[in-house]
Amino acid sequence: MSRLEGLIIKGIGGFYYVETAEKIYECKARGKFRIKGLVPVAGDRVELEIGDSGFPAITQILSRKNFLIRPPVANIDRLFVVVSACKPAPSTLVIDKLIALAEDKEIEPVILLSKSDLESVDWLYKIYTHAGFETIVIDYNNPDSIERIKELMSSGLCALAGNSGVGKSTLLNAICPQLNQKTAVISEKLGRGRHTTREVELFDLPFGGKIADTPGFSSLELEYIDPICKENLPFCFREFSDYLTKCKFTSCSHTVEKGCAILEAVEKGNIEKSRHESYTLMYNEVKDIKDWEKK
Repeated sequence: MSRLEGLIIKGIGGFYYVETAEKIYECKARGKFRIKGLVPVAGDRVELEIGDSGFPAITQILSRKNFLIRPPVANIDRLFVVVSACKPAPSTLVIDKLIALAEDKEIEPVILLSKSDLESVDWLYKIYTHAGFETIVIDYNNPDSIERIKELMSSGLCALAGNSGVGKSTLLNAICPQLNQKTAVISEKLGRGRHTTREVELFDLPFGGKIADTPGFSSLELEYIDPICKENLPFCFREFSDYLTKCKFTSCSHTVEKGCAILEAVEKGNIEKSRHESYTLMYNEVKDIKDWEKK
């Protein structure tokens, strides 16, 4: 009997494909995971045990840095939020919800602005650079913008987020044409365009790092994601951090109260108005949710 450590790159139909230093193993998970209510997912580091039969089994899920229920993936390092200047029109609320999700899960968000040749993205660039996020205007005529994205993707595990039509496939094709072809074939085979699957697969990038093919990262999926509790929500807006201890009342919700340092910062232009509007809408969505009501 031997033991190995590896990375789950795909799970489908109860079978898991685990990449080790030697090769990729097809295996199943031990029944103890079901008893504990645990489910191995793509991105998990796991331990395998190979018995006398030669068929390996997952015996342990190693410590997770983060975990998303839908789409099911673990240990993401960067989330690239792709936003188009038009067709579809950008929604700052959707962008801010995706960013807050990433912040809550300790995933580094990067904002990618597409279709700048059709309409100006200056206003979006201003909002998100001011908020403290790396924001890149995708320009296929400027190799520097593509090279910077490659550099950010070249270590760890990353994923793309954004609605259909924002240019994720075009970006993938520019970064790694062979990868886009692989995911297109899988999408057609599994009906990805019709949102009939929630499977996630990890692919190696030729310049280093891995990318998760995640069909569920879109505004359509936000309703299925566990809500961020109201106590944690202010910490998911990084530009609030300098003001959180300066409010008049310790119970301040940072929405309407007099003496709120964050509201004062918004008035002074130190925090973008659209970001605070998103925070307020998100706070009102979760303020009355009890722990037992969470999905």
